[in-house]
Amino acid sequence: MAQTFPLTVSPVSIDNSCCGGYSLQKNKVHLSKGLLIIPSTLSLLLALLFQHYQKFFVYNLQAVKEEFQVWRLVCGRTVCLDLKDTFCSSLLIYNFRIFERRYGSRKFSSFLLGSWMLSVLFDLLLVEVVEYSFDVSINSLPSGLLGPIFALFIPFYCSIPRVQVTQILGQFSITNKTLVYILGLQLLTSGSYIWIVALSGLISGMCYSSRVLKVYRVLCVPSGMARIFAWTLEPLFSSAEPSNEIRVGMGATVDIQRQQRMELLDRQILMSQFAQIRRQRQQQGGMINWNRLFPPLRRRRDANYQDNRQTEHEGLPPAEVSEEQVARLMEMGFSRTDALEALRASNNDLNVATNFLLQH
Repeated sequence: MAQTFPLTVSPVSIDNSCCGGYSLQKNKVHLSKGLLIIPSTLSLLLALLFQHYQKFFVYNLQAVKEEFQVWRLVCGRTVCLDLKDTFCSSLLIYNFRIFERRYGSRKFSSFLLGSWMLSVLFDLLLVEVVEYSFDVSINSLPSGLLGPIFALFIPFYCSIPRVQVTQILGQFSITNKTLVYILGLQLLTSGSYIWIVALSGLISGMCYSSRVLKVYRVLCVPSGMARIFAWTLEPLFSSAEPSNEIRVGMGATVDIQRQQRMELLDRQILMSQFAQIRRQRQQQGGMINWNRLFPPLRRRRDANYQDNRQTEHEGLPPAEVSEEQVARLMEMGFSRTDALEALRASNNDLNVATNFLLQH
């Protein structure tokens, strides 16, 4: 699993005032909230109240090429005129907010800006190729922020780990990424020429993520502009921090409720253990003792948990860690020390180690 997203991953924020040097802080996602709310609101207003203004948001390539109406590249590639596309795009932006949380708003906005600009070029090139090869005339393409959304599938495929959730009929695996791919297929089949927008988005995502082309060094948001948007978006889209209460969906089955409750209880136990070992870490120094943080997770996944603890007390050497799995975790931005400790604590289970490192 190669890392191609040219950004530095920082899953854990460091603060020396908490937990003996470490604190787990939730990064803000104001840009994702803005992209989720503003274009969706404009799309609903244009569809329900201001239908006579929809003509200004049509992605008309013929008008761009023949009449040089460059403003259509901005209006036509910002707001969706089809409510189905609006719904799917909103769900995808909500799922892709993980990139803003991991990389920061500036790098996330730089990727969106760069892929948006590159997808304009590839839209025009692909339309010319299709018209020349198949002797068809394409006057317009589906409107909306579709190019950057499809471009985000490139880092999503390369950098987000695949964790199995369940299986269907004992053969087909359902992972944490299945729903996102289904939404992408639904969006891909919503129009006749949307495959051109999707293909240009994927190509622009690969070009922007390429370490050879290094497009991300040129197409990026300046730091001053990033501060201005932070000052304006943060007050508008800020929200209260979620409480620590255990909340389970009303429509969930008993098994899902039990699983969610166990996960939340494990999270609370891990946080409480951070506070308990704070004084010991201040005296001894060093890295976090992952072996003391993982037992709640290992107890559920390993039926022989007690036997393993007995083996550890007997002084036997720890299990060897696969260098390939360590390399995969390091490609996602984690340090080698944390990767080694997490894999040892999880009995060399890459999914468990990755899940814990991403969440905590």
